[in-house]
Amino acid sequence: MPKIFSKTQSVCPVCLKVIEASRAVGGDGNIYFLKTCPDHGDFSTLIWEGGIVEYLMWDTSAPKRDGPAAALPAERGCPYDCGLCEAHESSGCCVLLELTNRCNLRCPVCFASAGEGEARDLPLEEISAQYDMLMARGGPFNIQLSGGEPTMRDDLPEIIDLGLGKGFHFFQLNTNGLRLAEEPGYAEKLKAAGLSCVFLQFDGMDDKVYTALRGRPLLDVKLKAIDRCAAAGLGVVLVPVIAPEVNEDQVGSIIRFGLKNMPHVRGVHFQPVSYFGRCGLTAPATRITIPRMLRLIEAQTGGQMKAGDFGGGGAENPYCSFHASYMRRDDGGFMALPRPRSECCCTTSAEARDFVARQWSGREENAGLQECGMTETSSLDEFLEKARENTFAVSGMLFQDAWNLDLERLRRCYICEVDSERGMVPFCAYNLTDAGGRPLYRK
Repeated sequence: MPKIFSKTQSVCPVCLKVIEASRAVGGDGNIYFLKTCPDHGDFSTLIWEGGIVEYLMWDTSAPKRDGPAAALPAERGCPYDCGLCEAHESSGCCVLLELTNRCNLRCPVCFASAGEGEARDLPLEEISAQYDMLMARGGPFNIQLSGGEPTMRDDLPEIIDLGLGKGFHFFQLNTNGLRLAEEPGYAEKLKAAGLSCVFLQFDGMDDKVYTALRGRPLLDVKLKAIDRCAAAGLGVVLVPVIAPEVNEDQVGSIIRFGLKNMPHVRGVHFQPVSYFGRCGLTAPATRITIPRMLRLIEAQTGGQMKAGDFGGGGAENPYCSFHASYMRRDDGGFMALPRPRSECCCTTSAEARDFVARQWSGREENAGLQECGMTETSSLDEFLEKARENTFAVSGMLFQDAWNLDLERLRRCYICEVDSERGMVPFCAYNLTDAGGRPLYRK
C-alpha cells in the first residue's frame, strides 16, 4: 500500500472537477500522485523517481512570496479563477502573447493545437490593449512572442516596437525556426527591431526525432536557423521536448551541440512532454521526472554535468523546474557555478525576469556606451561581457497536465498566457485539457 505523506488538491482528468489529492511513497520507493474522483475512479501518476528524503530535500525555496500586483477576486477557486486571482502567490515573470493560431508545421505534439480551427491573427489594437493590461498588472514582464508560429505574421517588428513604446524591454521569439532559416536578412530585421533572443524548438540531432515529434525532417532547417541568428547577434536557447522512447538518448548530444556553439547558443531548456493540447503520444506508466532528467544529463555528459549541480526553482514551485549554470574555463572545460541558498538563480518574479533577460539575450555591441560618447568598452565592461559569454545555462520545466496537476504548484506559476478576457492565466491552467481533449480555458 502506498504511504501518504502530504495532501493537496488537483482535478479529475476526465471531468476537470477539483478533487482531493495525495502525495505518497509507492512500493518501489518512488513518489506518486494519488487522487479519486467520485464519478470517474482512481488515478495514480508517477511524479518523482527517488525516495522521500530526496524529494523533500529538493524543496529549498525561500518562503518569500510576491503575489499579483492587481489580483482579481477568487470566486470559484483555483484553477477556475485565473486572471491572476488573489490566491495566486507569484506576480509573474514571462508572459506568452499568442499572436496567431496559424502555423507552417502540423506537429503531432503541440500544446496550443496550432493550425486547428479558423485562422486568426490577433489584431494590433488587441495586442496594444494586452500590453496595457500587463503593465497595469505589474509589468514590465518578459514577453514571449508565441502562437501558433509567430513568424507567420509579417508585422513582428511593429509588435516589438509597440511593446517597447509601452515600457517592455525583453522580447523572446518562440519559434520552429523555419522562416529564420529560409529568409535571408530576417534575423537581422528582428534584431534591429529589438528582439532579445530566440527560443528555438530543437528536439534532437537526427531527423527520426523530428519526424516523430514534428511530422517531417527538420534538422538542417534548425542548424541553418541557428547560423542566421548567430550572424545577426541574436541569442538562441535550444528548447527540446523530451519524450519517452523518442529522444531520451539525445539529451547529452543536444547539450554538447549547445556548448560547441557558445556564445550565440545561450543554453538548453528541456521540456519533458506533457499530455495536453494536441498530443499524438500515449502517456506512459513511467513518465519523465526531474530525477530522471538529471540522471540522463549526468550519464550522457560523462559526468561533466552532475545531478548535484542542479536545484529547483525559487520564484516558481521547485517541483516545476531544474536549473544549473556553467562557466567555460580557459582550458575549454566547464565548471558548475554555485547555487544561491534558495537553490535557484532567483526567489522573486522580478529577479527571475532579470536572470532570463541577462542569460538568454545575445550580445549588445557596445550597448549604451556610444550614446554616452564612449567608443571603447571599459575593462569592467569587457570582464562582465566575457563572463556572460562564457556562461551556459541548462534548465528544464515540467509542465502539468490533468493527471499530475497540483494546485499548490499552480498557485506559484510565473509563466502566464495572456487572455484578452481574463488577463494573465498560468500556462498549465490555460493549456489544460481533459482526457478527451476538452480545454479548461483555451477557446
